[in-house]
Amino acid sequence: MRPSPHRMPGALFDAVAAGGGGAEALRLLARAEHSRRLACAWAVTDAANRTGGRVAQEATRAWELLTSAARTAPDAAAAVLTHPTAGPALFEVLARLTHPRPGEEPPMGRFTALAAAAAVRAGLPGRAALPMDGAWVALPSLGRARFPGAGDGDRAEVRTGPGGAARIVVRTADGAEDGVPVPPAPYRSRGRWHGAHLLTTLEGGARLLLDVVDRPSFPHAADRPDGIGPQEAGAWAAVAREACALLRADHPEVYEELAAGERLLVPLTRPGPGIVSGSSAETFGCLALSLPRTAAGFAVTVAHEMQHNKFAALLHLFDLFHPGGPERFYAPWRPDPRPLLGLFHGAYAHLGVARFWNRRRECEADPQGRFEAHVQFARWRLAAREATLVLLASDRLTPLGHRFAGRMLATLDALCHLPVPAAAVHRAESAARAHRDAWRDRHGDTDGERMLSA
Repeated sequence: MRPSPHRMPGALFDAVAAGGGGAEALRLLARAEHSRRLACAWAVTDAANRTGGRVAQEATRAWELLTSAARTAPDAAAAVLTHPTAGPALFEVLARLTHPRPGEEPPMGRFTALAAAAAVRAGLPGRAALPMDGAWVALPSLGRARFPGAGDGDRAEVRTGPGGAARIVVRTADGAEDGVPVPPAPYRSRGRWHGAHLLTTLEGGARLLLDVVDRPSFPHAADRPDGIGPQEAGAWAAVAREACALLRADHPEVYEELAAGERLLVPLTRPGPGIVSGSSAETFGCLALSLPRTAAGFAVTVAHEMQHNKFAALLHLFDLFHPGGPERFYAPWRPDPRPLLGLFHGAYAHLGVARFWNRRRECEADPQGRFEAHVQFARWRLAAREATLVLLASDRLTPLGHRFAGRMLATLDALCHLPVPAAAVHRAESAARAHRDAWRDRHGDTDGERMLSA
């Protein structure tokens, strides 16, 4: 297995910078993320071999199993490596190998679990031993099995037979074997096997899934030891299907990006009346959010988080800014000061939000809904433009970063020239002033504000 070089045409780079890119951009970024994780898997194996001992043996077995799966069924191995939990798992193992903690061994079981999942999906006969995570054994991209009475320190074995049938076996305290079959099709729950919930299938066959993930993969997700029940999954499915229909009808580019590959939604707990959402740089294809109450709320959250997904993957390919610098900038969407990376991420995400609400102004049939779309459009086009100006005024952008932010600004300038009812502009500007005043009361002036006033 060898990572492939990736090149993005200049026109596609500019389209992404303008807030879009479509399915072509998402597929290119997904291929690049797969190569990055493949390179990390080899780096884990290499670092483990330098460590030696049991760690080296376990890593070598996992690498051999992963490469065998890739030769037998390339798509099966790729599905595991591109699963959102694979990135955090690989990078955590690599970090613990290269920066060992005294008295602690690297969590090689996370690497073995990826290899075992690839072998199961490829139908490779064999066995792989895994440590227990409490009462659970997880196979990334497939699901997890529950073994009541087992716990940390116990061992499980993944067994795949000649016909491809797989089961996870744990030896009980009395020496007996307790086994849980792995369903032949992913995303199925049966007995003590818990798979992701299929919310809907998008155009082209891509699946939109709902599942809890291990906390190292998404540390801010709510702890859900018992998973997601059918009633909760049904509520998610209903609003997801409605939101996807809205995106397909009225926001075709966002829908194309969503449907360009499998997407995993991770439920978050809503602390207040709004929607909470988030993304992670190493979990490409994963969107974390609280259950939206409306299709429009779901749709705009998807548009927002897909922007973060694109930008994070793009930063793995290109250096858009120079590291370092103590600056903490004002961001019109956050209560706290942000570093340059956070400001860039947020500005790009809110460019997508502004484009979403601009389209909703044309599509909303309800007058009140249309007015709210005007307000949101006016609020976030202004916020994203303000932050983009700060980015361009900094001395930290690379030439490619200037090109990217310049395309962002050109798009936002065009949006800012579009007419908006005066009442909606007034409400948007009042909200912006209130946010800035509250921020100044807490934090004073920032680097970004001084740049804008200079």
